[in-house]
Amino acid sequence: MRIFKPSSTHLLLLSLFTLLLTFAIASEETPIYSAHVCTSGSYYQPNTTFQTNLNILLSSLVSNATLHDGFFRTTVSEVKGLFFCRGDVTPSLCHHCVTAAASNITIYCTNQTESIIWYDQCTLRYSNNSNLDNTFPSVNLINVESVPDSDLTRFNNILASTVNDIKHEVMDSNSGKKFATKEVNFTSSVKLYTLAQCTPDMSTFDCDICLSMAISTLGDGKQGAQSLLPGCNLRYELYPFYNVSAVSIQSELTPPPPPPSSVVDDLIDVESLQFDLAMVEAATEGFSDENKIGQGGFGVVYKGVFPNGQEIAVKRLSVTSLQGAVEFRNEAALVAKLQHRNLVRLLGFCLEGWEKILLYEYIPNKSLDHFLFDHVKQRELDWSRRYKIILGIARGILYLHEDSQLRIIHRDLKASNVLLDENMIPKISDFGMAKIIQEDHTQVNTGRIVGTFGYMSPEYAMHGHFSVKSDVFSFGVLVLEIVSGKKNTDFYQSNHADDLLSHAWKNWTEKTPLEFLDPTLRGSYSRNEVNRCIHIGLLCVQENPSDRPSMATIALMLNSYSVTLSMPRQPASFLRTRNPNRLNQGLDAKIN
Repeated sequence: MRIFKPSSTHLLLLSLFTLLLTFAIASEETPIYSAHVCTSGSYYQPNTTFQTNLNILLSSLVSNATLHDGFFRTTVSEVKGLFFCRGDVTPSLCHHCVTAAASNITIYCTNQTESIIWYDQCTLRYSNNSNLDNTFPSVNLINVESVPDSDLTRFNNILASTVNDIKHEVMDSNSGKKFATKEVNFTSSVKLYTLAQCTPDMSTFDCDICLSMAISTLGDGKQGAQSLLPGCNLRYELYPFYNVSAVSIQSELTPPPPPPSSVVDDLIDVESLQFDLAMVEAATEGFSDENKIGQGGFGVVYKGVFPNGQEIAVKRLSVTSLQGAVEFRNEAALVAKLQHRNLVRLLGFCLEGWEKILLYEYIPNKSLDHFLFDHVKQRELDWSRRYKIILGIARGILYLHEDSQLRIIHRDLKASNVLLDENMIPKISDFGMAKIIQEDHTQVNTGRIVGTFGYMSPEYAMHGHFSVKSDVFSFGVLVLEIVSGKKNTDFYQSNHADDLLSHAWKNWTEKTPLEFLDPTLRGSYSRNEVNRCIHIGLLCVQENPSDRPSMATIALMLNSYSVTLSMPRQPASFLRTRNPNRLNQGLDAKIN
């Protein structure tokens, strides 16, 4: 028998192979640091009770890192803390990551009372604040490699669609982890890999807000990016950065979704939303004029207060409303399910006798037009606030068009239907005129025109054709109003020959877009943001609906300077032939 005796060369190669194998195994179990933020700016003194409690809390997080399926939240006296590991990592790697995070967070943020640290495989945070914010602070990490210009438009479209899809997968996750990955083909040989996650105990509503904010920071034309928030994270790359095999196994083991709710369940949901008329009358002091806060084409709005102190807005629909009782109940039940940071929330309804009443959350500030078109109050809307309002409105309409359970077309988007809360966050209101269309329909014909001339798209006003692109047109008008500080009817009232859209177009073609800007903002604004908003506004008000961008594309445009914007065509000019006295009125007109 011949015995093989390795030479020194063989031994060297074997040693190198063993070293590489050891390194590869170790790297799979080594947490990768991403970022940290010392958030509070307040400090604790060493050797105090707070430090003792913090040490106990961190030790508890580490000891629970192999349990609870990668997530654990606890409190030690005044110190709250949590960790959550990426959904595809092993319990061993989760433990290693939490151990490293607990050790390093007190080094990076020495004696801080509130801090957060992110690793590629886990997130850990602690705070002495009773309310932990899911969306602040945030960190964005960007791949240095850019997508080639020739592929940029297609890449951005695929990315926008994919991240919205994965957000829904996280929100609808049946695994309990609120974690999802997605692979789509970018080219025949390259895939786009995405990963998203919320803390498992987060509500669907809060997860939606968190991931929407994460999505809004992506799409700058890079081959990869990562958005890290306290309650969620989102990442995409053109290579597999997560454990693909582990995700595949988890998908196979995930139980099927529960069966759809029965008619009985739906009836119970509707009944829970219905309020007694006597309770509503008591809350509004008998619908007194002193409590009246607004009036529109479909009814009067009152402020009300329930016995527990909760403030509400009560919309009492006019008795001439054409809506039947069953249709009203169904629409109210649907709208109550729409929950988004930039939508006014419907709390319930009242349906007794002739009365049809909607109960909404009360928004302390008035509508956007109250600030925007008032010479004194418009100064409260600096450019930063106006840009955030535009972003918020875009996110709200995007939710209605693509992210809600059914596709919703608002049909009356205008400044008076955008309310501002105490933090000047925009909330879109008045879904009483929204139309629900099936998933396989993109356009509907109607003989009943409901909306406001000046904001209405030409195809809707003249032919009764409405689609999601009708809302896009209204959004474009609204953006141009926010930038200019002028109503779309100002030009008629001052006997100008041009309307607002033509005025914007004139400045655009003459390459003087900043002349369109509200003069009160001339001292402080972002030139790039102003130009981009005017550009987007003009894209939205093009006459041909197919030329207008979708709300998903608009959201991407607003959040990324690297997204290439096409050149707009001249806006629709039909408004100049309309009777100016009919502008800016809620109409319920019949087309013959």
